[in-house]
Amino acid sequence: MQITRSTSTATQKGPADWFTGDVYLDTAAVPAGSSTFGAAAVHFTPGARTAWHTHPHGQTIFVTEGVGRCQRAGGPVQTLYPGDRVFFEPDENHWHGAAPDRFMIHIAMQQNDESGNPVTWGRHVTDEEYATAPASDD
Repeated sequence: MQITRSTSTATQKGPADWFTGDVYLDTAAVPAGSSTFGAAAVHFTPGARTAWHTHPHGQTIFVTEGVGRCQRAGGPVQTLYPGDRVFFEPDENHWHGAAPDRFMIHIAMQQNDESGNPVTWGRHVTDEEYATAPASDD
């Protein structure tokens, strides 16, 4: 068993190459030993979002606070609420972030590939893509 105290890790600002707007990351789990699993609490300010990206083994996000948006390539923009869980398929190009006027926090969970890579980053989501009206809540 290993306990990592929260006082030993600082919140990190998300890199501008990966995000539009202000995003902050708190590490929840890092791959260790034979585990390839990683997780982070991701804090998005209003309008902030990821760039388009893929994960070799897929990704699950679990919304804990606020209101968010997500989209997979070719699909409609979706609105996310606390308690919503989204699974993005392996290598599915997607983005996620906060609604324009709301903060959003989610837990992001994914596995590294054989070379230790959990994600491949693409281009930034344009303002036009982000502003597309979300699909109705079905």
